[in-house]
Amino acid sequence: MRFIGVKTAMLAAGLMLAGAGQAAPQAPTAPPPATAATPAAPTTAAPAATTTAASGAKATPAAATPAANDPLLSMDGAPPMKPTAGIGQPVDGEIGLQPQVTKNGERAAWFHNGPLLWTITIISAFVLALLLWVIVRYNRRSNPVPSKTAHNTMIEVVWTLLPVVILVLLAIPSIGLLQAQFAPPPKSAITLKVTGNQWYWTYSYPDNGGFEITSNLLKEKDEVSPGERARTDDDGPRLLAVDNRVVLPVGVPIRLITTSADVIHSWAMPAFWIKLDAVPGRLNETSFTIEKPGLYFGQCSELCGPKHAYMPIAVEAVPLDLYNKWVVAKGGKVAGAADPAAAPAAANASAPVDANAAAPADNMTAPDNAAAGNSTGQ
Repeated sequence: MRFIGVKTAMLAAGLMLAGAGQAAPQAPTAPPPATAATPAAPTTAAPAATTTAASGAKATPAAATPAANDPLLSMDGAPPMKPTAGIGQPVDGEIGLQPQVTKNGERAAWFHNGPLLWTITIISAFVLALLLWVIVRYNRRSNPVPSKTAHNTMIEVVWTLLPVVILVLLAIPSIGLLQAQFAPPPKSAITLKVTGNQWYWTYSYPDNGGFEITSNLLKEKDEVSPGERARTDDDGPRLLAVDNRVVLPVGVPIRLITTSADVIHSWAMPAFWIKLDAVPGRLNETSFTIEKPGLYFGQCSELCGPKHAYMPIAVEAVPLDLYNKWVVAKGGKVAGAADPAAAPAAANASAPVDANAAAPADNMTAPDNAAAGNSTGQ
């Protein structure tokens, strides 16, 4: 009987321990009672306070951060823009400058097509008329006895002063245009650093996280190796299409910096009125602002080796919001936007402060309520 009693006691103790072990994990599933002294209340309020503060101080930068998976972007993150005939590319049989899409380009095109072209035409026609007049009037048949005049003071004064006046009139707009081309960009400009290589271009965006892209010529279908991408009409004209295009925003000043890794190259974009040499060990700088969206082509304009003709340039000018989406798709950062990695850290850092700040108030309120209840009970 004693053994039976001992076994019964041990069995009862085991059942009690087993019941306690099963009940322990289920305890956290039951929500604690909502009281003023519950520590969970400040923790819940902390994210709300953080969200409120962020919505007031950082609402605009956070909204500027675009999503990377935008339907307007292609698979590689570049906007799916197709070339337009006659815009940003040479036209067979065309005479004249390409349509300009920058202020300096429009100013240069006006100076070229207006005062400069008319002055050259008038002077050339005048000199041709003088030559014809001399041939007809002073040949041996028409003038058997030549004149012995040594000089004419009036004619010498005119043909000396008149070219000086013409050159001064042309120099005024020319020097102004040259000054505008090398005017320092504003602080809000987006920097594009171009590095020339034999024979391709490397582009980096220091103001957008410093990411880089490499741009190479797209070969024709009969020139590519198996598995290599060939040029299509959507990529651009022959010898001007590239595998990675440069994307720049419209209406935003661009700071262009050029250098080279080997020999002297030259980054030339006719539609922007830009031609800037890329010299090894040196940084050259200029600035421009694209006014019209589109796809524009250029190429290296400095003899740099046997494949000099195979260094094309392709620039996509897009609105600023689409440019920001492209930057995010390339792994870069949008200027002025909140850093996604820093946001959770800031929220976690501010949550304990708010919780600790709110907890003493609740702890101080709880004894007062308890005291009031005790006094009432008494």
